[in-house]
Amino acid sequence: MNAALGSAGVTLGFAASVLGVLALAVGLRRRRTASARGTALVEAEGLLRLGRSFAWLVLAGAVVATVAMEIALVTHDFSLAYVANNGSRSTPLLYTVASLWSALEGSIILWALVLSGFLVALVRRFADRAADPLVAWATLTMLVVAAFFFALMLGPADPFTTVAGPVPVDGPGPNPLLQNHPLMAVHPPMLYLGYVGFTVPFAFAVAALVTGRVGEGWLAATRRWTLLAWGFLTAGIVLGAWWSYEVLGWGGFWAWDPVENASFLPWLTGTAYLHSVMVQQRRGMLRVWNLSLLAATFCLTILGTFLTRSGVLDSVHSFTESPIGPWLLSFFGITVAVVLGLIGWRGDRLRAPGSIDAPVSREGAFLANNVVFAAFAFVVLLGTVFPLLVEAVNDERIAVGTPYFNRMTMPLGMVLLFLMAVAPALPWRKASGELLRTRLQWPAWAGAAVVVAAVAAGARGLAPLVAFGLGGFAAAAAVRQLVLAVGASRRRGGSAVAGLVGRANGGMVVHLGVVLVAVAFAAASSYASSDELRLEPGRSGTVAGHTVTYLGMNPPADDGQKTTFAARVQVDGDQVYEPALNRFPNATQTIGTPSVRTGVREDVYLTLVAAPEQPGDPAVIGVIIQPLVVWLWIGGGVMALGTVLAAWPGERRRRPIQPASEPALRTPARDPDPPAEVPAPAGMA
Repeated sequence: MNAALGSAGVTLGFAASVLGVLALAVGLRRRRTASARGTALVEAEGLLRLGRSFAWLVLAGAVVATVAMEIALVTHDFSLAYVANNGSRSTPLLYTVASLWSALEGSIILWALVLSGFLVALVRRFADRAADPLVAWATLTMLVVAAFFFALMLGPADPFTTVAGPVPVDGPGPNPLLQNHPLMAVHPPMLYLGYVGFTVPFAFAVAALVTGRVGEGWLAATRRWTLLAWGFLTAGIVLGAWWSYEVLGWGGFWAWDPVENASFLPWLTGTAYLHSVMVQQRRGMLRVWNLSLLAATFCLTILGTFLTRSGVLDSVHSFTESPIGPWLLSFFGITVAVVLGLIGWRGDRLRAPGSIDAPVSREGAFLANNVVFAAFAFVVLLGTVFPLLVEAVNDERIAVGTPYFNRMTMPLGMVLLFLMAVAPALPWRKASGELLRTRLQWPAWAGAAVVVAAVAAGARGLAPLVAFGLGGFAAAAAVRQLVLAVGASRRRGGSAVAGLVGRANGGMVVHLGVVLVAVAFAAASSYASSDELRLEPGRSGTVAGHTVTYLGMNPPADDGQKTTFAARVQVDGDQVYEPALNRFPNATQTIGTPSVRTGVREDVYLTLVAAPEQPGDPAVIGVIIQPLVVWLWIGGGVMALGTVLAAWPGERRRRPIQPASEPALRTPARDPDPPAEVPAPAGMA
């Protein structure tokens, strides 16, 4: 029953996607013919409305497939191969539901569901422009992407395949690492909302190229879609780092793992786009660059799916080997070729009406910012795919380690922190030295004060001190902008909160979150201390000034899902913590669960490395002391808040999509200047 229902949903989604593409394509063709001949557009517009209506059937198909799989998982329908391989009667309900995205086939269902939701949201948002070719081409593009993912489920990633032979009475359950922390239920959906959300601005970029309307109107139409996708991807990455910290037991939160890099790459290009799009909206420049960044962001989500779901790279986060690699790689290649062809075709219309007047200007800073982001993305991409290239050429497997990424990305990160501080203070076109001194003097002194305070507190090392100083510089610059914006809002009779709303000020809040993350990352990476203590019950050891006392083991606890062996460890004579080892029935090795004392200044991270063989025997306790880790998660929350503030309508006039009659190349209207002398931020578009 579940197999038939799910397969019907997949078939409906694929058929509706294809029929929607055909209806829109025919409608667009007839509309163009009717416009050229001066005849009525009624038939063409009817086909365009019909094509858009298929979006609801696509969503219905995705919902049916999702519900069928969830019912199968919750009711333990082991006649489905996916449930037999990933389900278990002993798995708690939360992780049973989350099993939908714990393996390849289910994650493709989730991708299709999220994509269908965005598709319907687009159709509803632009319902009053159903006959607009720009909107029609964007809808068609999204339907093509939907058809591809439904085709995967009809072909190599069929989630509703039934088991051959006798139906098993139970299954192994999800990978133990995926049922050991509640973040598993939140982190992947957040990433998918970010991944798939970028399909909307990508679809409009393709539509702008096809229709020749490559001015600035389509940017205004997709600004909030891009912001929300970026916000979801940011939240997903931060939650993934938190999951790694809380689950994997190694005390870290970012290891430049291929799957981590796969999510980070589109974040880098998406962030670059959010900066440079402001230059196009204000001055009509960087059109090719912005289109290329959107295409790169979308293509990198496809490439990331290939890297993480095809089994071509080894990763602690990658749990699947499958035959979908050639499909994803082919789709990636076709997408790149189509976008490059469209950009080449529209090259004459993509010429900017102006140029950068001076390097020391806001547009000059945005361009420098984008160059650094592009270099950052290239370094990460090279380190991620280089093992594949070596294997293809020499037939030997290698791994690019953390030292490469740290060495290559650290200088780029420092430059980005510097640009975060300087760019918001720069005016458009050209900046004078006196203006820069006025706007940057206080932030520069704040950065210097941070370095002095860090040295006084015992911090050493050039790289972390530079990071602290640049972080203080950038944070002070952002705070200055926010203070001016709030003051201007109050002078206009508004509230302090109103002064924080809108693209400019929300971007400054995001900058503060980025600074918190950067400073916390530098501190935790540079000043961590660790040791393993072999302790008998009642004995203590010292690590980085903290006294750790092993009090003994709790009795083994079996909750039906796993057997837990937890140690009782007291830190500094105060609270008792319980790091544990978990033994899952179908796992070949035990899975650790760390216990963390979190503080504003530092974390004490405890793991049970080895449990005693007999009562009274010593246990091996791993202890890691890391400063400022909690500020990573706080910084992520501040970035999410800033994204919401930036997406919220500020005190700006709304600009509609370019009407079809508008010339493709025009000088953009000037955005209203922010209040007082507050420039628009370098952080968000």
